[in-house]
Amino acid sequence: MPSEQDGVMIILSSPSGAGKTTLVKMLSKLHNFEISISHTTRQPRHNESHNKDYFFVDEKEFKRFIKNEEFLEYAKVFSNFYGTTRTPVINKLNKGKNVLFDIDWQGADQIKNKNLDYKLISFFILPPSKEILFERLSNRDMRDKLIAEERMKQFSRDVLHWINYDYVIINDSIETCYSKIKNLIHAEINNGSKDYDAEYIRNHIEKLTS
Repeated sequence: MPSEQDGVMIILSSPSGAGKTTLVKMLSKLHNFEISISHTTRQPRHNESHNKDYFFVDEKEFKRFIKNEEFLEYAKVFSNFYGTTRTPVINKLNKGKNVLFDIDWQGADQIKNKNLDYKLISFFILPPSKEILFERLSNRDMRDKLIAEERMKQFSRDVLHWINYDYVIINDSIETCYSKIKNLIHAEINNGSKDYDAEYIRNHIEKLTS
């Protein structure tokens, strides 16, 4: 049974290119924070390694996990599957570890709907502008502008899910964004006061979606 000593689940989601993976890696350096490693059917990027960034599996293996109901959440994103297996997450939480999830809105919804008896804090990360996002996507490992454009179309759909998160944070500077998230997690865990301007966020989203 979950207890006071259990860890907390922390979800970071964002449209592609808004910086959630970098932020999750930064947060994982905090004491008692660990990343939940996802399974995926996509090919590793040049700087990624198996068992560290992802568990890279083929589609057949992934579907076997689905059939055996081993996933806490899974989703198909840009023609590849991503998923989080339940057992390692529950084991970490029961040992008092805070578990970080780098997942999209589909996965976040599934975890929330599981109604697990652990505290859950969710963050949605947004870029300062669509122009900056396109620039980041184009400069990433996506030399193909068509891929960046496909991600931008997806952005318009993804951004609508901000409403389902506890906090929306704008990533105009990675250090500032990290600091805001870290302070909000600390306030949530310790019932402290929260520095969060919901009205400012609403105005920013209106600009991004207009």
